[in-house]
Amino acid sequence: MVNHVILPEPTLRRLPWYLAYVEILKARNVEYVSSTQISRALNVDASQIAKDLSFLSLKGKTRIGYEVAALVDTLAEFLGFTTTHKAFVFGAGSLGKALMQDSGLSIYGLEIVAGFDIDPQKTGTRVGDVPIYHIDTLAEVMQQSPATIGILTVPAECAQDTADIAIGEGIRAIWNFTPYRVKVAEGIVMANTSIYAHLALIYNRLSAPV
Repeated sequence: MVNHVILPEPTLRRLPWYLAYVEILKARNVEYVSSTQISRALNVDASQIAKDLSFLSLKGKTRIGYEVAALVDTLAEFLGFTTTHKAFVFGAGSLGKALMQDSGLSIYGLEIVAGFDIDPQKTGTRVGDVPIYHIDTLAEVMQQSPATIGILTVPAECAQDTADIAIGEGIRAIWNFTPYRVKVAEGIVMANTSIYAHLALIYNRLSAPV
């Protein structure tokens, strides 16, 4: 059992990289891996990797490294990937539907149990096994199948209002895929995944002189 520790955000962002890499090693029946090997594979300084893993009380053996199977288990448990977290998707457009159909999310503990929209052509339908409801029925659905995470894929102009409605009905964390920076009250977990910001970065670097 890994005791929950509040990690620096940069460290927390790197841990899934380490997990993905050591999962590949485990599948190849590799028993041990050093921070130097992880460093070469992921282009992260070896001393930084050792420091990151020390937050989880993980220490490698001299000249041997970390036990791969134990590293996989510890990282997956610490990151919450071994526990099921139920979520609602708000916005059943192309991105919302893609997330509902992404069975890979369940591997990392995320179970999308319902979607919400205001379009009458979408409400009452299903995306795979996920039912789509009208946002006005959120309170009722929350009682029947409660979730803790709200995933925002609505138009930017609807993002704040939708987040407010979701939080008002008991959602405790917002995963925001919109370009709008949603404001939430203290105590609500907030994560922004800006596809548009990353696109802007790519476009800017592509247009830079070689």
